[in-house]
Amino acid sequence: MNKLIPNLTRQLYSKHSSCLFRYRNMASQTPSKSIAQDYSYAEPEIQQFVKDFSKLIQDEALTPQTDPNTKVINFRQPLDLQKYLDVEIDEEPVSREKLLELGRRVIDGSVVSGHPRFFNQLYSGIDPYSLFGAWLAEVLNCNVHTYEVAPVMVVLENYIFKKLSSIIGYQDGEGVFCPGGSFCNIMAIHLAKLKYDPTLKQKGVFSIQPMVLLTSEDAHYSIAKGANFLGFGTDSIIKVKTDDKGRVKPDDLENKIQQCKQNKTTPVMFMATCGTTVLGAYDDLEGVADVCQRHNVWMHVDAAWGGGVMLSDKLKHLTKGVERSDSVAWNIHKMSGAGIQCSALVVKEKGFLEKCNAYRAEYLFQPDKLYDTEYDIGDRTVQCGRKNDVLKVWLMWKGRGDKAMAARVEKAFENAKYLTEKVRSTEGFRLVLPEYQCTNISFWYIPPRLRGKEETPEWWQEVAKIAPNIKARMMLKGSMMIGYQPMSTKGLVNFFRVIVGNPICEKSDMDFIVEEIMRLGDTV
Repeated sequence: MNKLIPNLTRQLYSKHSSCLFRYRNMASQTPSKSIAQDYSYAEPEIQQFVKDFSKLIQDEALTPQTDPNTKVINFRQPLDLQKYLDVEIDEEPVSREKLLELGRRVIDGSVVSGHPRFFNQLYSGIDPYSLFGAWLAEVLNCNVHTYEVAPVMVVLENYIFKKLSSIIGYQDGEGVFCPGGSFCNIMAIHLAKLKYDPTLKQKGVFSIQPMVLLTSEDAHYSIAKGANFLGFGTDSIIKVKTDDKGRVKPDDLENKIQQCKQNKTTPVMFMATCGTTVLGAYDDLEGVADVCQRHNVWMHVDAAWGGGVMLSDKLKHLTKGVERSDSVAWNIHKMSGAGIQCSALVVKEKGFLEKCNAYRAEYLFQPDKLYDTEYDIGDRTVQCGRKNDVLKVWLMWKGRGDKAMAARVEKAFENAKYLTEKVRSTEGFRLVLPEYQCTNISFWYIPPRLRGKEETPEWWQEVAKIAPNIKARMMLKGSMMIGYQPMSTKGLVNFFRVIVGNPICEKSDMDFIVEEIMRLGDTV
């Protein structure tokens, strides 16, 4: 047995020589100390790595994204991208130099959402001060459930929700940051259910008469996900008609609620929208509130996209009546430019979140701590672990102030208005709507071969192919990114949807949209 030990040692040394070289002082140290050194930010090698990675981010991810002459995307098909990224993880570590190279490839393979020609989604470049907050949040790595472990974040979150409540018009509201706007809407369903019948917390949804949820036919699909997730079932969703601009019709809401009662089902929530995902419509919140209050139905407002107008004295009229709602979802990472994600659920009734969600886990929420345990806010949500999102919002807002937060939104609306007129006046372009309430600008491009022809169903089928074809060309070229979609509720075939929101965009970027589509699409 003793003869085997030297041979085994040589084999192990040969097999793991790179690891032994890396920890070259292992013979004179305890194993735990050598491992600790490799995780310590006080170590010179780790400090150098942090500096190198920071420089990589600044030079190759941040600075180039504001240059319109760079690409929005270096598109690769999924399997090609997988190979390029070298995704497989091996038993042995790669070098730090390799990690830097992989970081470079991640940047190269990613969409540049801060690019002035990225109009694809309801978000764009991250505000620099919010980015600083995101970095700091990751460094501090705290879980926002008790004051004990996240004192700063709890204080900041309480303050931010006091400010958001004031902006909405809730006298004594509160809230919680959620993992996305969809989750905010799902939480609102949860609250509405328990407002209708608090005993459902113990008995469940099958103990009473069937409940139904109402929303507009153009509302976000998260309500369907919520109905499924919470056990209502998607058949429980009642769709309310919208007008030709995508705004819900309060009279049809009244009719639908009456029908629910006749069918012996209980309407527990209506979800209104401020800034629908496609057309950017703002519902008539005053009309909706009249109906909801008359029938004692929870009124939730999905302002995930369009809530940013509440920061502007010039634009907040679009949300008139929002103060009459029971809850609001507001994605501050969208129109206001905070880092993804900063999704706020704001509730009018203080204490109701905790009433619905509290289970007072003994290992977290001890009543005899050395501070006021009302600052242990973890029971405001169904989550336990919760990411620190508030720092991204607070540092951004602190660094900008109310005026600049409003100015960012107002500039987006000005650019969107300019683009609308540019599209209206350019041959081959046709607006989906004559005017838009938000900064979603939708239109068709009609290439020369289809102009001046009878607009038959077959003609529209050809038009439906244009946007996907041009989108493919722009992605392969990397010059721009714009979304497209049909809208079956309105009988509309594929059209472009431009989202205007990036504060570095100028009117020249709006001109580029029209000119690039013509360059890419004239031969389609």
